[in-house]
Amino acid sequence: MGARRIRREQRRADMKESRHRNGILKTKERARRDARMMDAIKKGTLPYPRVVMNWLSLKLDKPARLVTQADVDKLKK
Repeated sequence: MGARRIRREQRRADMKESRHRNGILKTKERARRDARMMDAIKKGTLPYPRVVMNWLSLKLDKPARLVTQADVDKLKK
């Protein structure tokens, strides 16, 4: 009867460790992605490729279709 509880607790502990280990890697990847996207923004003008527009949409908290060059210029600074 206690085997389910033990498995559940072990799974919870494993997931906690995994979140910690993967979280460090994801933080580093986000920093690399931000640098890559800023480089792409500095080189070009609207319209950007879809990947860059998605990133801009996240950063500016607005739909990609509403992103203007003025918004991008603010983000560059």
